[in-house]
Amino acid sequence: MATGKLTALKVKALKEPGRHSDGNGLVLYVKESGTKTWVLRIQVDGKRRDFGLGSLADVSLAEAREKADGLRKQYRSGIDPVAAKRAVKQVEAGVPTFRAAAAQAHTEHKGGWKNVKHKAQWISSLEAYAYPAIGDLPVDEIEGPAIRDLLADIWLSKPETARRVRQRIGAVLDWAYAKGYRKAEAPMRSVTKGLPRQPKKDNHHAALAYEEAPALMALLAKSDSVGRRALRFLILTAARSGEVRGATWSEIDLDQKLWTVPGDRMKAGKTHIVPLQPAAITILEQMREAFGDAPDQPLFPGKANKPLSDMTLTKVLRDGFSNDITVHGFRSTFRDWAAEQTDVAGDVVEAALAHAVQNKVEAAYRRTNYLEKRRALMDSWAAYLIV
Repeated sequence: MATGKLTALKVKALKEPGRHSDGNGLVLYVKESGTKTWVLRIQVDGKRRDFGLGSLADVSLAEAREKADGLRKQYRSGIDPVAAKRAVKQVEAGVPTFRAAAAQAHTEHKGGWKNVKHKAQWISSLEAYAYPAIGDLPVDEIEGPAIRDLLADIWLSKPETARRVRQRIGAVLDWAYAKGYRKAEAPMRSVTKGLPRQPKKDNHHAALAYEEAPALMALLAKSDSVGRRALRFLILTAARSGEVRGATWSEIDLDQKLWTVPGDRMKAGKTHIVPLQPAAITILEQMREAFGDAPDQPLFPGKANKPLSDMTLTKVLRDGFSNDITVHGFRSTFRDWAAEQTDVAGDVVEAALAHAVQNKVEAAYRRTNYLEKRRALMDSWAAYLIV
């Protein structure tokens, strides 16, 4: 270790208040009261950082030099000792780092995932893209700007990966909130608003961007064909094509404004109750006036009063609208809108889409299926679509 300007004897004899430099940023401050304190001053990214090393009563000149040397090495290696020290204190106080919280959340939730590949990718994606930036930060100090900045590097170049990393970061922070480590849920909506629009997804369920959905609904409303009414009803309810095409009046309760789809017609095999907004009810009243409401009467009948074929709604899209989007993709349109334009919890959105809950504990908790919360969500969706 290089010798500085000060000596042990000189340090002991100093009485004059002010800064007394040992060189290379190490300074002994002498106060008017005679108290002497060590401080290391370092330039980091063009900004001055002062790091307290303790008082002379507790830290000798040799010890101050050793501490200063260690801190300089940390800065040169890219470690911010101030943040590192704060993180240690937080962990000691019981608040885990993001890395530790992610490991715990993963352990608790992976039992509910059937896909083995998903279990492995869940952590590996965070290790690759989140840990370098926020892995060692306490979960209660992670805010939107830090998340936005780490996602910005891959948001356009690796859009699908970026979306998954965003979702998984949000899951970890929401887990931390539920455990009492954070005072607020994950700020994912504001994070998304701070990122550019991603290129259109290229998959077998190509979806319409939610910003374009109101214009499509207006175009569909210009004609009263059964196919167009059925497609509007599907978009309003975020339902699957088969659920709409196979629906009969025995499933509708206009007084309660509910559509109850029996389990034998649902993908997950469980009854799904759909709250109906005024716009959806108007469509049903028009269909009732045209075709009646006998219990076995299809809501949207095709030829010979049979349910519409599986290609009817697709043909509606292709005839004058778009060959690039799919009917099933409107469920993604709804999900994207809910994620980016509302603060509604993900569990409520998933319930609106009738997605099966894999975790048995969560499934038991969701027995009410968030009906009233979903009713408010679907009312907002209808208000967004119909302008």
